Amino acid sequence: MKGFWNSKSIIRITLSFIFLFISQFSDVLAAPTRHLCRPEQKDALLAFKNEFEIGKPSPDCKSYGIESHRKTESWGNNSDCCNWEGVTCNAKSGEVIELDLRCSCLYGQFHSNSSIRNLGFLTTLDLSFNDFKGQITSLIENLSHLTFLDLSSNRFSGQILNSIGGLSNLTTLNLFSNIFSGQIPSSIGNLSNLTTLYLSNNNFSGQIPSFIGNLSQLTFLGLFSNNFVGEIPSSFGNLNQLTCLDVSYNKLSGNFPNVLLNLTGLIEVSLSHNKFTGTLPPNITSLSNLMDFDASDNAFTGTFPSFLFTIPSLTYIRLNGNQLKGTLEFGNISSPSNLYELDIGSNNFIGPIPSSISKLVKLFRLDLSHLNTQGPVDFSIFSHLKSLLDLNISHLNTTTRIDLNYFLSYFKRLRSLDLSGNLVSATNKSSVSSDPPSQLIQLHLSGCGITDFPEILRTQHELVFLDISNNKIKGQVPGWLWTLPNLFYVNLSNNTFIGFQRPKKPEPSMEYLLGSNNNFTGMIPSFICELRSLETLDLSDNNFSGSIPRCMGNLKSSLSHLNLRQNNLSGGLPKHIFEILRSLDVGHNQLVGKLPRSLRFFSTLEVLNVESNRINDTFPFWLTSLPKLQVLVLRSNAFHGPIHEASFLKLRIIDISHNHFNGTLPSDYFVKWSAMSSLGTDEDRSNANYMGSGYYQDSMVLMNKGVESELIRILTIYTALDFSGNKFEGEIPKSIGLLKDLHVLNLSNNAFTGHIPSSMGNLTALESLDVSQNKLYGEIPQEIGNLSFLSCMNFSHNQLAGLVPGGQQFLTQPCSSFEDNLGLFGSTLEEDCRDIHTPASHQQYKTPETEEEDEEVISWIAAAIGFIPGIVLGLTIGYILVFYKPEWFIKTFGRNNCRRRSTTTTH
Repeated sequence: MKGFWNSKSIIRITLSFIFLFISQFSDVLAAPTRHLCRPEQKDALLAFKNEFEIGKPSPDCKSYGIESHRKTESWGNNSDCCNWEGVTCNAKSGEVIELDLRCSCLYGQFHSNSSIRNLGFLTTLDLSFNDFKGQITSLIENLSHLTFLDLSSNRFSGQILNSIGGLSNLTTLNLFSNIFSGQIPSSIGNLSNLTTLYLSNNNFSGQIPSFIGNLSQLTFLGLFSNNFVGEIPSSFGNLNQLTCLDVSYNKLSGNFPNVLLNLTGLIEVSLSHNKFTGTLPPNITSLSNLMDFDASDNAFTGTFPSFLFTIPSLTYIRLNGNQLKGTLEFGNISSPSNLYELDIGSNNFIGPIPSSISKLVKLFRLDLSHLNTQGPVDFSIFSHLKSLLDLNISHLNTTTRIDLNYFLSYFKRLRSLDLSGNLVSATNKSSVSSDPPSQLIQLHLSGCGITDFPEILRTQHELVFLDISNNKIKGQVPGWLWTLPNLFYVNLSNNTFIGFQRPKKPEPSMEYLLGSNNNFTGMIPSFICELRSLETLDLSDNNFSGSIPRCMGNLKSSLSHLNLRQNNLSGGLPKHIFEILRSLDVGHNQLVGKLPRSLRFFSTLEVLNVESNRINDTFPFWLTSLPKLQVLVLRSNAFHGPIHEASFLKLRIIDISHNHFNGTLPSDYFVKWSAMSSLGTDEDRSNANYMGSGYYQDSMVLMNKGVESELIRILTIYTALDFSGNKFEGEIPKSIGLLKDLHVLNLSNNAFTGHIPSSMGNLTALESLDVSQNKLYGEIPQEIGNLSFLSCMNFSHNQLAGLVPGGQQFLTQPCSSFEDNLGLFGSTLEEDCRDIHTPASHQQYKTPETEEEDEEVISWIAAAIGFIPGIVLGLTIGYILVFYKPEWFIKTFGRNNCRRRSTTTTH
């Protein structure tokens, strides 16, 4: 009975608890699962997702070791946004406080009404490593709680608005690697909590603003790769917490910024690639925590600053590319030294390599290039540096020959070696050690006097980069070279190779093959078509014959630069085999036929050079569809017919000289040639690069200032127009004056008539002008005398008259620039060019207008004579005088007329 009662009690109590639970939580059980995320936050995130597309991963992600992931693909309307990838919410309120979308493959335009402005509780926003573009607008004013903002590695552009100063809680602002321009807004000086400011790799300009010195909490300041000028502000002395300062790759000037010497917490200082001058101060040793000091590629002077070795923490010293001089004196080096890197190459040091360098046993990188040793060198001094990974001792000006095999036996860890410009022996016999040599990744042996291909390379299976150019290597390129599995770049140019051994199975890793200026003969080897990753192929200046191999179609998805100029190639240009070419140069061969119309589909093409072949075609006006075409050279072929109106928006160099083009050019012909019309700023000129890639740059030959000049590298701001040696007629288009950025203009050896357009006076960048051997008449426009850069001009062999413009440019020209223009005169011509321009010359010359007037005068004289002896005799004499104009008669009766004209014109 007792047990029964206990059971009933337990059941009753249990039921009571269940009833109580149900009554208390019935609303929870009756409703669906409650999400932490607030609805308006979810809506804002979904709207933000729909503003952008999902594309390919940014290549920078892999470079920085970040895994790319399409995070927004997982965002759905039926799930809690606080559980979405990249989203973090406040655990209590459900507000979105962190949004991490770095490396999320997003791309598109960032608009001013972006829904991200509705996420007003964000403290962290990371949109880095995507492909966003547009401007940072005032929408960020709504994100006033932000402490971390990272927009790096995108394509944001324009100026940063002052409204960014409203983000007063920011501790980190990272705008690295975008396209921002203009000056840094002053409101950034109000962000007093900033510890990290990263504005590098943009287009900011002007001076570094002094208000940055107000950011006293800064520990990291990155301003490198911009266009900053002037000196480092003195206010930087307030940045007492600063540990890292990088202002490299700007245009900063002045002496070493002594204000930095007070910032004793500095660990890293980079001033490289600027215009700093003067000497390095000895009291830099006050920076007792300094580990990394980079002052390379400036104009610092003085002797080697050995006092740097007394900073015990210093592990990296980079002083290469300055104007330091004197002998190398390292002073007392602690043993063992903690130095890992010492770059002092490309200065003006002379004398021997200090023996104390052997104490730097922890070095993994050493650059002594261009040290003028002026005598023998004991290369065994490097045998103590067992930790070396990278050694550059190129151009030492020593007579000591380096045995490559022996030298490599010193090192077990060496990965990069540059011996260029020294005497190197690369004997193929085994040297001193049976141990396997270092497995090099890079080997530079340019200009080393080598005569045989180094057999030691056969065992270098990790080799990526090989430069053996500018030697005397003869024979054939060995077939085993192409079987090295990692070979990426090979430069064989400027040797005496005669052919290629056929490899058994070439590895596909090769991207750059440079073999110009050798003695290669026969057909282009077909194994090149098996190098499926090939991006650049330069076989110019050889004796290859036959046609361009059709198997090169195998390379259509990789080949970007193809240079086959100066060979004996025949046949026509192949069709449909190159899809992503950026540069095609087949000049100076024997190619025939027409330009393939498939070229108009090469949307990446920037350079097309087919000069000095036998191509017979009309003007390729259809090339105007190429959006990136900048250089077009058709010189010395059999092109013919009129050149129809064309709009080349990006074209900067065009040479169609020495063909058979004819017809007239409309007055507005050059209206749409935009790239030659806009004058670049001084900033554009100072930032000018060369056409090509990092490992290869385009070249061409151009008539400039009357001389055939080879442009080994083509500046991206260089402009030229050469229409010479054709059969153009009519007037020179007045729209030529729109090409304000033109440097070279050659219209010579045509049949142009009429006046030289005065609009040429607008060509303010013009350096060379040639309009010789035409049928131009009238005066040389006085406006041309104001072109301050014009240093070479040729007006000869025309029918020009009148006063030659003044100006220093005209005073320095040779007489031949004006010859055979008998009506030209001026103080310079009469004083210095009397053989060509005497006063009699002025009187004898007739323009078409003056000839008509002279004929009218002569007709009246003849009529007067006719009345005296008789009408018949008078008309006969008149006929003779009008149509034959005997010289004796013109001199006698026409002299006063010419003298009067000369006097009038002079005034």
